Amino acid sequence: MSKIVSDAKAAIEGISDNMTLMLGGFGLCGIPENCIKALVQSGVKGLTCISNNAGVDDFGIGLMLQGKQVKKMISSYVGENAEFERQLLSGELEVDLVPQGTLSERIRATGAGIPAFFTPAGYGTEVQEGKEVREFNGRMYVMEESFNSDFALVKAWKGDTAGNLIFKGTARNFNPMMAMAGKVTIAEVEELVPAGSLDPNFIHVPGIFVNRIFQGVDYEKRIEQRTVQS
Repeated sequence: MSKIVSDAKAAIEGISDNMTLMLGGFGLCGIPENCIKALVQSGVKGLTCISNNAGVDDFGIGLMLQGKQVKKMISSYVGENAEFERQLLSGELEVDLVPQGTLSERIRATGAGIPAFFTPAGYGTEVQEGKEVREFNGRMYVMEESFNSDFALVKAWKGDTAGNLIFKGTARNFNPMMAMAGKVTIAEVEELVPAGSLDPNFIHVPGIFVNRIFQGVDYEKRIEQRTVQS
C-alpha cells in the first residue's frame, strides 16, 4: 500500500469532530504547518490537541483556536497566545497543563505500549490531584497514564516514499515520539525522496510508524522569540 498522498487535505482525511490529535513541534519549530492549515480549512471541531504549546495568535495551533476548533489542550507551555488566554479565562477551553518531562514520557510511553508509569514530577502540587501516589525507596511518585491519540501529525526535514523520516536540528523535538504514538501517523516533509535514498544510519523514525506522507509547501518557519546582539 502506498503511503504517499498528494497534499495536506488528502493527508488529514478521516480526522473528524471530537478526535484526539498529537501535533509535533516546540514553540513554532518543527510544527506541521500544512496539516494545521488543512485542519483549519476543514472546519473540524471539538478537538483535543496534545502539543508542547498552543502556537501564537495567528500561526500554528493558534489558527485552530481562532476558529474555535479546539475543545481541550494538553500542553506544557502556553504563554505566547492571547486568544488561548482569553478562551481559558472565559471557560471556553479546557486545559491540562503537564510538566514537560511528563508530557514527553507520556508520549513516549504511548508509542512503546506502556499504559502508565510513576514520576516524582508534580507530587504535592495540583498535578497530583486525582492520581495514584506510591512511595519508592523513600520518595513519593505520581502515576501518569499514556495517551490515546487517534492521529499524530508530524513534520520532518526529509522523508522517503516508505515513510522513513529525518529531522533537522531542534525541529526534531517531540516529532519522533509522536510519530510512534499515533494510531495513524501523518508526516509532512520538506523534501520527499525515493525509498533507499536515505542513509539508514541517519534515519530518526523508521517508516513502519508512518501511515501517510506528503511533501509540504510554503513553509514560513517563523522565529517565535528573536534575540540578537546590540
